[in-house]
Amino acid sequence: MQLVVLAGGLGTRLAGVLPDGVPKPMAEVAGRPFLDHLLDAALRRGVDDVVLLTGHRAEVVERHVGHEHRGVRVRHSVETTPLGTGGALRRAQHLLDERFVLANGDTWADVDLTALVARLDDAPLALGLTRVDDAGRFGRVEVDGDVVTALVEKGAPGPALINAGVYACRRELLDELPAEGRSSFEVDLLQPLLPRLRPRWVPTGPDFFDIGVPDDLRAADAFFRRLSAP
Repeated sequence: MQLVVLAGGLGTRLAGVLPDGVPKPMAEVAGRPFLDHLLDAALRRGVDDVVLLTGHRAEVVERHVGHEHRGVRVRHSVETTPLGTGGALRRAQHLLDERFVLANGDTWADVDLTALVARLDDAPLALGLTRVDDAGRFGRVEVDGDVVTALVEKGAPGPALINAGVYACRRELLDELPAEGRSSFEVDLLQPLLPRLRPRWVPTGPDFFDIGVPDDLRAADAFFRRLSAP
């Protein structure tokens, strides 16, 4: 199973918390870069090939991870100019398997990746969704049975399902993105094509962190310290 990680985030919301020159996925969490925790969890879930899509301070990521993680091959696709999430995927398309898992490098949720990829038998895209008590800062996801039907903008408070930032994709889906230049996987593909794609979804575990904000970065640190405690 192949994992593709969007690891080019700038971390602008972590100004004053994240040291200068440290890309967001390399933020320290429980004494290790957050990316290490993300990769460890993915390997436990069956991932045996990794592609990192990097941009901002890509050399920091490559120097730390190198070309393997716990014996699993890691390849790097580096943006020389900002391409957005969609552009980064198109740039790396030649490295991708026919089916792959896509994850944001600044979010963490416990997802059954095998079950997520299996949903590609029913649609070209599948999402991991997390239920939270207050979806106000995330935007909510509406579903009808096992089909994702709508992505609602941020702002509506209250409990809801949210996008956990973990997807399973068929590679052919990327042909829907512009061949060159900057684009967004969510804005240019997921949102406008949602009615046609009819993505499927699987639930994640209850713990979810978006380390792009300081409160969640601290919560992730506490969570992984508890996991590693004797």
